Amino acid sequence: MANNVIETVMGAVVLTVAGGFLYFAYSNSNVKKVDGYQLTADFSNISGIGLGSDVRVGGIKVGVIESLTLDPETYEAVAKMRIEKNVKLPKDSSAAVQSAGLLGEKFIAITPGGDEAMLKTGDVIAYTQASVNLEEMIGKFMFSGGGVSGNGDEKKEETPDPFATGIE
Repeated sequence: MANNVIETVMGAVVLTVAGGFLYFAYSNSNVKKVDGYQLTADFSNISGIGLGSDVRVGGIKVGVIESLTLDPETYEAVAKMRIEKNVKLPKDSSAAVQSAGLLGEKFIAITPGGDEAMLKTGDVIAYTQASVNLEEMIGKFMFSGGGVSGNGDEKKEETPDPFATGIE
């Protein structure tokens, strides 16, 4: 009978500790719903971005990606993002897909413009920069030949003879 009481108490302690870890993880993560206004941006390539990806201004998280769809007319990726209501962005702000480090997570970086009018719910960020495909860039660099044409007609630049006097 004493073993059952000890096992029950130990089980309760384990469940309490597990609950504490879950609470700590949730409170320190950025999974919470962002309360604010919605903006839209169209990108030609948005690879690496998913639902819940960060939206940052100056490296600070100010929002999240709420939905990703494909525009059937332009075939561009349409990203709807929710921005914190206390963050006001000028109308001429730009958005770019960036990466946190070489192989880090991707996020939308918004660069505020200088317009006095501010974006409001439902507005579209007009200036966007697509995601950079790292594999494609490495492939172009490796297989481009470093500027050599490959047909054997390379023009060799002649170096001047330092001992030549110009008199023949």
